[in-house]
Amino acid sequence: MRPALGGMLGAALLAGCSPTEDWRDVRPAGSGAQLLFPCKPASQTRSVPLAGDPVPMTLMACNAGANTFAFAHADVVDPARVAAALRALADAAAVNLGATPDAGEPWRVDGMTPNAEARRLRLQGRLPDGTAVREELVTFARGTRVFQATVVGPAPAPESIAVFFDSLKLPP
Repeated sequence: MRPALGGMLGAALLAGCSPTEDWRDVRPAGSGAQLLFPCKPASQTRSVPLAGDPVPMTLMACNAGANTFAFAHADVVDPARVAAALRALADAAAVNLGATPDAGEPWRVDGMTPNAEARRLRLQGRLPDGTAVREELVTFARGTRVFQATVVGPAPAPESIAVFFDSLKLPP
């Protein structure tokens, strides 16, 4: 999963967007989620190994200034795989940056299925070119669908991260 998800995030880092934040309501198709993006996201779907089996994962991402905002979702089909998939998403984020895995803190999104692996993490690491970056991410689930929202950049503004993460909803 690490190379595929890393490749998806790498592609997202290269996607162009306005350098200013222009917040817009986005409802990613097939996700059941709603959130605000600070730029117009592009979307791609790939099969990635997640918690033991390949699954189609959709990533929406865009750049606002020096920061990349991304939202990924996948259905792991089996409820027994959800916690492992959430852990795998968090672990892959740390590995992709060469960061020390962070235990994070519990995270909650309106409409999510309670899960001990729903977390918010803050990572310090480096991109493949050696550039130092900070990544903040949240992972959560609804039923068998797992989600990850991420902000990556040299110094993402706490206010922008808060708007992005606090906007996450899973309406009924």
